[in-house]
Amino acid sequence: MFYKKFTFLIVLRIALLTVNVLILSIIFGDTRLFFNQIILFVLLTIQIGELIRFVNHTNRELARLFLAIRYSDFSITFREPPLGKSFKELQHSMMEIIQAYKDVKIEKEAQYHFLQTLVKQLQFGIISLESESTITIINPMAEQLAGIPGAKNWKIVKQLNPEFAERMDELGDNARSLMQFTVNGEKKTFAVDIRTPIILDKPHKLITFQDINSEIEQKEIEAWHKLIRILTHEIMNSVTPIASLTETMQTMLEDKEGEQKQINEIEEETITDIRFSLKTIHKRSEGLLSFVDAYRKLTKVPHPSIESIVVKEMLDEIIRLMQQQASELKSIDFIVDVNPIDLIVRADPKLIEQVIINLVTNSIQAIDSKKAGMITLKGYKENNRIIIEVADNGKGIPEKELSEIFVPFFSTKKEGSGIGLSLSKQIMSLHGGTIKVKSTHEKGTSFYLSFRKK
Repeated sequence: MFYKKFTFLIVLRIALLTVNVLILSIIFGDTRLFFNQIILFVLLTIQIGELIRFVNHTNRELARLFLAIRYSDFSITFREPPLGKSFKELQHSMMEIIQAYKDVKIEKEAQYHFLQTLVKQLQFGIISLESESTITIINPMAEQLAGIPGAKNWKIVKQLNPEFAERMDELGDNARSLMQFTVNGEKKTFAVDIRTPIILDKPHKLITFQDINSEIEQKEIEAWHKLIRILTHEIMNSVTPIASLTETMQTMLEDKEGEQKQINEIEEETITDIRFSLKTIHKRSEGLLSFVDAYRKLTKVPHPSIESIVVKEMLDEIIRLMQQQASELKSIDFIVDVNPIDLIVRADPKLIEQVIINLVTNSIQAIDSKKAGMITLKGYKENNRIIIEVADNGKGIPEKELSEIFVPFFSTKKEGSGIGLSLSKQIMSLHGGTIKVKSTHEKGTSFYLSFRKK
């Protein structure tokens, strides 16, 4: 609507200007109309100036609008012009634009303050670097955990805690790690996560870290409780009958007054009972020694000697070794599936073979002899990790026992020592890897050995 009014007024002024020029051209040179020529010339000058002013007024108002937006000056106002109602719509539109930008800025400021408040309330440290040295975000928890109070620049962080700054720089732009630091003379363990998103074509390095000492201590306490409970159970199972049988034999060799019997007073049946008790004590003592020896093995795992292992060759060799044992017990098919075929993992071959053999042995024992068994060994890449999977179609592991199977000396088998899986977990931990399990009664059990991809 404004455009139409503005165009009409421009056309009107040009038309009047044209009429003036035509009249002036007609009477130009006529001495009788000399004063009329002067009047028309003055009027022409006024018309040209008015046209220029009329057009430039819009340009000036638009220029003021753009400058106000450029410098975020939302206090600007547009006065009622003396050019008529045609400019009211323009002014109204410009005021709406200013108000819209003002509302956006207010909302942006509110979101920024909310973000600042949220970051301050986080119970873990967060630091955002826009460049190598400019800190855009840092919360009080980060200052407290890292011992860098008031740090607004990465150079200041390097001065206040050079170890922290150096370790963060070593991790690069994208990494996750557990690290130990000494802050104000106190050792702390941090779970560190670094991500570097690109925002407005600029990298923003986001460092988040959390002190997990309390969580680690709690897990250690729980682990010790489980271990002590199992140790106590095993030791009591051996010591209790030994103590009972010792007391029984002592009673057999004493009379009613508690004095030692003479040799001629000891019956043949008593000697037979004593021999049986001694054999039982010997058997239980050997069991206890075997248990202690298993514990010693668990605490003396050698440090891995890392080599490049061709996964398929290793799995094929293990299958050849285990097929003979399995064929003597039950009917089991073994399958090896490695993709890519030349998959290589960096590990200690002897230790990893020990882990896989232990898992395959468990699978053989889990398969019911009445049905056709199947054990599958797979090797593949997943999420930048190398996975070796050992799966069987056996009876599975009860859900209530899944959380306990990696606890030392916990076993679901009567003849089991309970150190196989805990030893396997320790070996994988020494390789910087993990071992996980999934099991159902219908589908059987799958163990997953996960290695870092070098």
